[in-house]
Amino acid sequence: MSETPPPLAFTGERYHPEQPREMAYEHWHRYAFAQPLAAGRRVLDAACGEGYGAALLAGTAASVLAIDLAPEAVAHARARYPHPRLRFEVGDATRLDGVAEASIDLVLSFETLEHLADHDGLLAAFARVLAPGGLLLLSTPDRRTYSELPGHHNPHHVRELDRAEFEALLARHFPCVRLYGQRLMSHSMLWCLRGEPGPTVCFTQDGANLRTGLEAAPIYHLAACAREHSTLAGLPALSCFADREQSLYAHYHQVIGELLATDRYAHTLRQRLREAGLPDGP
Repeated sequence: MSETPPPLAFTGERYHPEQPREMAYEHWHRYAFAQPLAAGRRVLDAACGEGYGAALLAGTAASVLAIDLAPEAVAHARARYPHPRLRFEVGDATRLDGVAEASIDLVLSFETLEHLADHDGLLAAFARVLAPGGLLLLSTPDRRTYSELPGHHNPHHVRELDRAEFEALLARHFPCVRLYGQRLMSHSMLWCLRGEPGPTVCFTQDGANLRTGLEAAPIYHLAACAREHSTLAGLPALSCFADREQSLYAHYHQVIGELLATDRYAHTLRQRLREAGLPDGP
C-alpha cells in the first residue's frame, strides 16, 4: 500500500484538509452541499485545488474530472486520492480544453471566480460544457462583507464582486439562478431526534428583538445556475453543516483555557510582587 503524500504547503489561500477551524467548515460545507447532487452524474470540479472535494464526490458520481492550473496540486491529488471514477488533470477553467460541449451534468467551481479577471470567459466555458438539464454550482466571496467592511485585502484575489455584480454576471449566462449566502455563525440548533418531517424555522436575535428568519450578511455567495427552472426545483432552502468532534468549539475552549491559565498566573505574580513590597504593574 502506498503511503499518503505529505500535505501541500499552506499558502494562506488554497485549502487542504489539514487546515482546522473556520476554513474547514466553509470549504467542506460547499462540497457537502454538492455531494447529493453529484450522485450518478458526470461531474467537473474546475480549479479543484488539493483534491479532497473531488474525492468526496467520486464516491457517488458516475465520473469526476477535476482540473487545476497548478501542476503540483494535480500531482498531489493523483497520489492522495486514487479512485476509479476520478481523474485529475492540469487545465485552465476559463478554457476547459479537452472537455466536450454538453458533456457534463454538474459543474462546480468553489472560490475560483475572484482569482480571475475574465469572469465572463469562465461562465461561458461552464455554460458550453453543461449538458441539457445540467447544473452549475459557483461560489465566491462578497466584496463588501469579505473585504470592504473589515478592511481586509487578500493578495491572491484579482477581482471580487458584490452581490449585485455577481447576480448580473450570472444573469448574462444563465436564465435560472438560485443564490445562497454562506457564513459561519454562532448558533443553537434544535432537531427532531426521531426523524419526523416538518417545516424548517429559523430565528435571529437583534438586541431585544427576535425576528423570524435568518438575517445575516453573507461572507460568501454560492449560486446554483441552470437553463431550466426544473433543475433547481429540488435544491434545499437551508443547508447546515457540523462535525461530530465540534472541532471549532474544541479549539475555542482550548484557547480560552490557555488565556484563563495565563491570567491566573499573572494574578499570582502580581500578588507575590505586592507581598514583596514591589510594584505590580506600570
